[in-house]
Amino acid sequence: MKRIEEIYSRISENSAHFLGYPLAKDFDYKAYAPFLNLCINNVGDPESPSTLAIDTKDVEREVISFFADILSSSIEDVWGYVTNGGTEGNLYGLYLARESFNNPIVYYSESTHYSVKKNLHLLNLKNIVVRSQPNGEMDYNDLESLLTLNRDKPAVFFLNIGTTMTEAVDDLDQIKAIIKKYAIKDYYIHCDAAFLGCIAPFVDPKPKFDFSEGIDSISISGHKFIGGPIPCGIVLAKRKHRNRIVNSVSYVGTLDTTITGSRNGLTPLFLWDFIEKHGIEGLIKRARKSQELAAYTEKRLKEIGIHAWRNNDALTVVLDKPSKKLCEKYQLASEDKIAHIICVPGIEKSQIDAFIKDYEKELLVLEAFI
Repeated sequence: MKRIEEIYSRISENSAHFLGYPLAKDFDYKAYAPFLNLCINNVGDPESPSTLAIDTKDVEREVISFFADILSSSIEDVWGYVTNGGTEGNLYGLYLARESFNNPIVYYSESTHYSVKKNLHLLNLKNIVVRSQPNGEMDYNDLESLLTLNRDKPAVFFLNIGTTMTEAVDDLDQIKAIIKKYAIKDYYIHCDAAFLGCIAPFVDPKPKFDFSEGIDSISISGHKFIGGPIPCGIVLAKRKHRNRIVNSVSYVGTLDTTITGSRNGLTPLFLWDFIEKHGIEGLIKRARKSQELAAYTEKRLKEIGIHAWRNNDALTVVLDKPSKKLCEKYQLASEDKIAHIICVPGIEKSQIDAFIKDYEKELLVLEAFI
């Protein structure tokens, strides 16, 4: 038990200090501890019962229905399931896209999450990387020039609804204008909304990224903004795409429509718990509070002379990369000369103030040597 106590102490201590990753901290699922003594397996399709009746598919369906609603659709038109996280959701969206057309080409920006390149390799999909603008958004001029060279091929547009480093949102209107301009008839639009899927519906102005805008599938992480002890996510897609890949499996008496066979039955309970307690109003309050903290963080950084900025009402504050020591202490993600702080629920103003104080001390030491 000593080893376990040491591991718990280390993780608990590190959890109190990180500021650079989108992992909400303000959750409490102790009430679900008894479920750890049960084998829970949501094998197969969430809408299809199984001969293995130890699942939470009923609450999984409620979770999917909730997300379909906030993404401007309904379970009559879209289908989905609770995944192991955003990477699986993106893999599923790309899989459906591949099955929709013969040899499509996937277009994605250089700011896209690192896992997408791996997913494309696994699916053996042809792909072209599009340049990004300085704020992390896709360069639409570059996309257009690349598309003109392959306008006779089916196109899959992989859009970022909140990039990893800067929380940039690709503009769906611009993509649709290019599609119309070159009369692209065979195309598929997948949105990676890992972090912003729970926030963007309540941003003003609301970015265009949901099913009312004609997208085909979307991936959202559950452990990032909602929070939870186990990584998870949600993938939603138009039913016509899901219906294309359905198989029946007699061994477990259910339909095979998901990436993995055996699936986590505990994470749907966590997501359902949050929805039951907070609902849409709770998500809106969380978003507003986090936006206020992000605005405060940006303001304080600027006050001590740091170049800091955000995309539209983003929770991600981009800043000049501090020392390796500070990056390690506060577990800041960094890239080239920038780092970021992500103001997720559970981060308090006092933690931001502590970071600002440490960064200011570092700046004073540097000035003394100049």
